Amino acid sequence: MADVCVAGLKKQYSDKVILSDFDLTVADGECFTLLGPSGCGKTVLLRLIAGFETPDAGTIAIGGVQVADAAKGTTVPPNERGLGMVFQDYAVWPHMNVLDNVSYPLKLAKVAADEMKSRAMGAVAMVGLKGLEARLPSELSGGQQQRVALARALVSEPRLLLLDEPLNNLDANLREEMRFEIKALQKELGVTVFYVTHDQEIALGISDRVAVMDGTGRLRQIGSPEEIYERPADAFVFSFLGLANFLSVTKVGDQWRVGAKGVPWSGALPDRDGEQFSAGFRPSDVIVSRQGDGLAGVVRRASFLGADMDYLIDIAGTEIRAALPSFDCLEKDLMFAEGDSCRVTLSDVHWFPVADGEGVQ
Repeated sequence: MADVCVAGLKKQYSDKVILSDFDLTVADGECFTLLGPSGCGKTVLLRLIAGFETPDAGTIAIGGVQVADAAKGTTVPPNERGLGMVFQDYAVWPHMNVLDNVSYPLKLAKVAADEMKSRAMGAVAMVGLKGLEARLPSELSGGQQQRVALARALVSEPRLLLLDEPLNNLDANLREEMRFEIKALQKELGVTVFYVTHDQEIALGISDRVAVMDGTGRLRQIGSPEEIYERPADAFVFSFLGLANFLSVTKVGDQWRVGAKGVPWSGALPDRDGEQFSAGFRPSDVIVSRQGDGLAGVVRRASFLGADMDYLIDIAGTEIRAALPSFDCLEKDLMFAEGDSCRVTLSDVHWFPVADGEGVQ
């Protein structure tokens, strides 16, 4: 069993508090992703779980066994926590070939030579590097080096796998390929995965559950990828899960108006009580036409991106992004140029109460 329970955790460096009264539970066998901006404390939490750092307050338990208790001053060394870790920068030994890199944890554990070679060869094959055992890291691509790091983390058969933004240094195609491979391995092995990243596509693509963390180290929402994407708890979560547009909508008398210019709002109304909201929507939720109903807009930028046309549209002094399929634009006379007038309607809107200025334009 490899569930992770973090309770009342605190960590600070000098007078800077990184985490405070932090609680989190990861279920056994799940792929759990902690998603948040750079500097929010994600990697610090990972290092605390791994045992590379000690908490100033709180406890950490793995598989029901307490591995850190700040009040008692007790901590279990990293090599006794039954975990594997993959870093962002690969951290493979440049003077060792693939097989020796992967074997290294078993060598430290004094595993017999025959068993060590057999398990290392199995881990190498598992990550798709069979036949490359004798190559040095300098003879491998970035993606292959990351596979070496992954095999090295898995060779000890850990109950918990910690991944610290391991795909950041790869190009877009390799990132996509590796994220599917990590998920496939997790399903095959049944290992608990704790993944930290600021990349929402990776988080949504591989996770059973996602926790969204803000810049202050506070958890804003935990749920399945579908839940947090379709039902974001607040404007921060909505904006962090992909490109987001916001329009300030205020009730004036019996009418709803948009932005500082007070343009009449058209479309669905807020689904909760209040007089000022931030209307959040994705570029793909924007429907653009040359005339008819909708909010009046002016195209400020038109960009052809292959499959999509990307438009920057000014509505009542606020600029929003719109993404339309290029084929539809060609078929329906929606190839706008900069300066063209248009009409905008929205297929889906998330209403957020105005608080602390979040999401308000």
